[in-house]
Amino acid sequence: MNREPIDAQRLRGSLVSPAPVFFDRIDVVESTGSTNADLVARATDPNVDRQALLAEEQVSGRGRHARSWVSPPHAQISLSILVRLPGIDPAALGWLPLLTGIAVVDALRGTAGLAPELKWPNDVLLDNRKLAGILAEVAATGVAPAVVVGVGLNVDLDESELPVPHATSLALAGAQTTDRTDLAAAILTEFARRFTDWERAGWATAELATAYRERCATIGMDVRAELPGGKIVTGVATGVDDTGRLLIGDEAVSAGDVTHLRGQY
Repeated sequence: MNREPIDAQRLRGSLVSPAPVFFDRIDVVESTGSTNADLVARATDPNVDRQALLAEEQVSGRGRHARSWVSPPHAQISLSILVRLPGIDPAALGWLPLLTGIAVVDALRGTAGLAPELKWPNDVLLDNRKLAGILAEVAATGVAPAVVVGVGLNVDLDESELPVPHATSLALAGAQTTDRTDLAAAILTEFARRFTDWERAGWATAELATAYRERCATIGMDVRAELPGGKIVTGVATGVDDTGRLLIGDEAVSAGDVTHLRGQY
């Protein structure tokens, strides 16, 4: 199968405001263990900020709870972004992966002609199948914490290459385009726009919460959340609160505490 590489020069030239001035650096590499790990390592330099790294192949990618995420060459978008958030309340850092999910959904709706939704907290669904996963890691703490957020998006995978049976890809879903350069540019543009607006709002989450709820397929579902220590919470997901926790009946659960969330997917 002939799969085109990402065109780094065209990618940088395709960014829409505010992305061209937002990103200090955008790299595309042929292969790496993990784009997240690479940017976490860069974050030891306090001057490193607003960098994006894409890999044509990941050999040691990870999802939530250290689940493996391996990408065949040129078939996925494996993207990580490093940002610093000066002055943010540490309790609000959990909104960064949710913001990234909004950006991915909006980029795909505008570019691929599809209607993906969000499964709380960090999955992108299409027709109830997993299209993308998102993982955020705090790389440095302090008054301007650094966070690396990674996106793994299935673009040109066929059925035999899907990482799990309930996954899908843009190609399988009949997307208007599977050009990974255009798709990556759209995701970076939407991320830059959302992040810029969030920073200008002083890291207030009301607007983000509204946008997330509008795109979240989990709300209204019967769900079962498995928590550490064997605790199980079941019921209807009634919403997402202003701190990003999922409301199941009268109980709020946070993303960091949920090991599995099962629903009508």
